[in-house]
Amino acid sequence: MAPHDVVLIHGAWLTSASWDPFRRRYEARGFRCLVPEWPLQDRAIEDLRVSPHPDLGRLTVSEIVNHHEGVIRGLPAPPILIGHSFGGLFVQLLLDRGLGAAGVAIDPAPVRGVFPGLATIWAALPVFLAWQAWRRPATMSFGHFARSFMQLSSGDEQRAAYERQIVPTPGRIYFDLALGIGNRVDFTNAKRAPLLLIAGDRDRTVQPSAVQAAYRKHLRSQAVTEIKVFTGRTHWLIAAPGWEEVADYALAWASENARKT
Repeated sequence: MAPHDVVLIHGAWLTSASWDPFRRRYEARGFRCLVPEWPLQDRAIEDLRVSPHPDLGRLTVSEIVNHHEGVIRGLPAPPILIGHSFGGLFVQLLLDRGLGAAGVAIDPAPVRGVFPGLATIWAALPVFLAWQAWRRPATMSFGHFARSFMQLSSGDEQRAAYERQIVPTPGRIYFDLALGIGNRVDFTNAKRAPLLLIAGDRDRTVQPSAVQAAYRKHLRSQAVTEIKVFTGRTHWLIAAPGWEEVADYALAWASENARKT
């Protein structure tokens, strides 16, 4: 039987290029990978930085999830879903809609009912304090990226990743999360596909306590649910040294637990 397709869903501040290491590794093993951009972001990184789409700031969680649902429903068979940060939240929402053969949520933004943690709230403050942030593209400073995503890496590594990866993101999605709009799942949904939650124990953007809390809530379902905590890893665990271990664990677990088609 051919391997499942893999849909990789990126998080806020990033583009599909953040998944390049995972994608190349998976494709070398015979998996077909789809790495869709968020709506209004299917442009060169340089263009996104200089002139983000005027409607980007108002993009909602539900609109992004609906966009990915359309991609998934166009596939011949349910794929493996792997998401990072906000992408990990989207994976949980998509599974709750009955999509996917299995899902992996890496350092996922919190679903409704999960307290994000004080450090996460602090990390999001620059978005909330910006003028008309709910309707404008938000930008991330290099200092914030270095402290919240890659605090264990060298300054040169931080700068290279920031210049290569970081773009404006919708301010609205942070208000959606704060108000519980569009991020609700049914924790008792026994029909959803298997779910693996992954946390980095040094993550300052999505605290591991929040991932643990989400795991405990998902245990209300009879569907397969597991958690894996990687030690010495920050929010950048999908691209920092040692990312191969994360990629391999996620794919092996999803392939083993995926629903048969």
